Amino acid sequence: MNVPMLDLAEQHAALMPQFRRVFDQTIASGQLVLGPQVAAFEEALASNCGTRYAIGLSSGTDALVVAMMAMGIGPGDEVIVPTFTFFATAGCVARVGATPRFVDIDPQTFNMDPAGLERALTPRTRAVIPVHLYGQMADMDAIMTLARNRDLKVVEDAAQAIGARCNGRAAGSVGDVGCLSFYPSKNLSAPGDAGACLTNDPELARSMQQLRVHGQGDDQRYHHVGGNFRIDTITAGILHVKLEHLQRWTDARRARAERYHQLLGGLPIDLPIARAGNDHVYNQYTVRVHGGRRDALSEYLTREGVGNRVYYDQPLHRQPCFEAPDGETVTLAVAEQACLDVLSLPMWPEMSESHQNEVVDAVRRFFES
Repeated sequence: MNVPMLDLAEQHAALMPQFRRVFDQTIASGQLVLGPQVAAFEEALASNCGTRYAIGLSSGTDALVVAMMAMGIGPGDEVIVPTFTFFATAGCVARVGATPRFVDIDPQTFNMDPAGLERALTPRTRAVIPVHLYGQMADMDAIMTLARNRDLKVVEDAAQAIGARCNGRAAGSVGDVGCLSFYPSKNLSAPGDAGACLTNDPELARSMQQLRVHGQGDDQRYHHVGGNFRIDTITAGILHVKLEHLQRWTDARRARAERYHQLLGGLPIDLPIARAGNDHVYNQYTVRVHGGRRDALSEYLTREGVGNRVYYDQPLHRQPCFEAPDGETVTLAVAEQACLDVLSLPMWPEMSESHQNEVVDAVRRFFES
């Protein structure tokens, strides 16, 4: 049996009648951009994530851009980001004219190393973007302490971590702004691109609401130079339907992760570790394969019809667009090693035991051959 990386067909089939009602009601209303349906989703999302405000946006990438625009981050500023993450985290810093400054990661959680963050601080540092990678929150206590002592803004990249918690606090609710992605592979997935910003700050919320409509305020005047960063109304309605099921799906992911832990135990791979106080939501189930055998295992699983992905095979400080102009070589050894070791296995809430057995059996066959 072939096992995909992700299969939401069963999840979507069960909700199709509600999706159709959203579509029919939205078309009939004529309110196809923003409006009450978007506002209702934003209210529910803010409540779910433990913040006062949620601003629906066109993508998780645009959420990062809007957050930094609202904070006035731009040319001459430095923003500290982990080097081991999706490109958008650093790309959005560059898009607003600021300079991403890369730091290394914790070898167990793959999240930003607070010690590296402290060493990277300079007089030009304006903000830090911790990424809650694979569904687990970064060490926000340490990061927030450093940030507040230096009067830095904190933008949580929670694209992969909706529903995750750290010492009881929800992903996206701890920093000045939290950024979510609803890309189809995320735990709360849209029928296309969508995202959101979360905040408890009314001034930031107002600025981000204006920035998503080119900077226009309620008075019809343009207070900022923004962009077209709006979430689609139908998309917001579908996400609102799915949001009601998010906790159940999160529990199902955790159950499947626990089963992976049990079945893969004893094999020569490192399994995901949740830091003390963290509630992991397993957007990805990512293992480490040592001894230079990651690529061979990936190729074997692919031949066996078992989905797998490498997130990520190159640290951002080694990407051509971020190379130092003077040719200086930066070494961030933990992230560079992770790029050689990590492999994500199939994970979704409705994943059957037979699918999991196929994955585990294939991994076991590889190491026993």
